[in-house]
Amino acid sequence: MEIFGGFMVMLSIIGFFLTVIWFILPFVIFSIKGKVDRTLILAEETEQRLAAIEELLKGKGTGPEESDAPECPPHPPAED
Repeated sequence: MEIFGGFMVMLSIIGFFLTVIWFILPFVIFSIKGKVDRTLILAEETEQRLAAIEELLKGKGTGPEESDAPECPPHPPAED
């Protein structure tokens, strides 16, 4: 009979811990969900900014003959 009693005590302790985890888990999940949603928004904004920069760089071209911007005069030599 003592074996059965000891087994029931172990089951009640395990059940208590599982109950505590059952009540805490939703708060943890919703906290992580909020952080993941915020990270997704930041990643999408970063992607849009990078796409805009990429389009800007594609529009400029590689050489001065392809650019619509006026060419800047050369810098004067540095004086020592």
